[in-house]
Amino acid sequence: MSTKRPFMLLALAALVFGIGVPAAAAVSVPAVTRVKDIARLQGVRANQLNGMGLVVGLNGTGDSSKANAEIVANALAKWGVQVNASDLKVKNIAVVAVTAKFPPYLHQGDTIDVQVSSVGDAKSLQGGVLLQTPLVGADGKVYAVAQGPVYVGGYSFTGRNASQQKNITTVGIISNGAIVEREVPMQLDHNGRLRWALNTPDFTTAVRLAETINDNIAIGAARALDMGLVEVLIPRERMADPISYIAEIENLPVTPDGIAKVVVNERNGTIVVGDKVRIATVAVTHRNITVKVGSETAVSQPAPFSMGQTVVTSGDRLDVQEEEGNMILMPAGTDIGGIVRALNAVGTTPQDIIAILVAIKEAGALYGVLEFI
Repeated sequence: MSTKRPFMLLALAALVFGIGVPAAAAVSVPAVTRVKDIARLQGVRANQLNGMGLVVGLNGTGDSSKANAEIVANALAKWGVQVNASDLKVKNIAVVAVTAKFPPYLHQGDTIDVQVSSVGDAKSLQGGVLLQTPLVGADGKVYAVAQGPVYVGGYSFTGRNASQQKNITTVGIISNGAIVEREVPMQLDHNGRLRWALNTPDFTTAVRLAETINDNIAIGAARALDMGLVEVLIPRERMADPISYIAEIENLPVTPDGIAKVVVNERNGTIVVGDKVRIATVAVTHRNITVKVGSETAVSQPAPFSMGQTVVTSGDRLDVQEEEGNMILMPAGTDIGGIVRALNAVGTTPQDIIAILVAIKEAGALYGVLEFI
């Protein structure tokens, strides 16, 4: 086994299958999780809120464009302050977009976090304070009002001939910066039925979810409508307290399924191989070839008393090193544990692994999806 060029596979593979352990120990165990971890109750969902506001109190790092001055003048007019936009200097003010995620079942008086992002050419929002900003939903109604000091998580300083910056200072957050003013109604009951939507739609998972509910709650209570939706009847005796019925269902154990997939990030060399990936019988060989190209200088001295001149020449030096290659046979049905051990034995890098996986896929020997991100 080559140890000169170690193979780095994602830690997930190492934890699940134990790289370097005996073959008998690399056994794939089906993952069992709760219903609430793979599905959500339809009708219970978050919503997006947004608004436009002003951040004041900046130390000369605000907007400078005339368009933003007009926005500031219009905002001041709403507060009864009439000014001419051409007379404004808005270096201490920035026009910002304010966004928030509105979780379900929040009530009036609850608070949520908001994100503040510069719209104009402000250099930094550090030290600024957001003025009261209404946050509206897709229906145009105001659901929350935001206000407070902006935290950017970095800094930006500029001098005459130097500047220093850490992180992005034109985007910040206000923790608990918005107060809920309007509640969003949620619909749990669909004519005496509950509907669970899978986070990752899959026919097998949907059937398993329905079977789990039928086995543990009541026979015939659940059925899969499609690959992403499971419908559950609410018994008459549970109609008065559907919340406890929902809590009982969402904590049931279920084994999700999925497709065999290999995900490759070629930019940083990360490779994730799913536990369902299998390959046909295939032989893999890898040969490390290192090519070094350099330059060298040569000096030509004339013979004594020859009246010649010293000549300096340069040329290229080519050095090719080829290490011993290994061929590894991976039998049919080999799982991720076998793939890891085999490719480790070849002594490959992540970039080499990517090339090998592509070649195995092109040969029709990879039973799964090869996805590049």
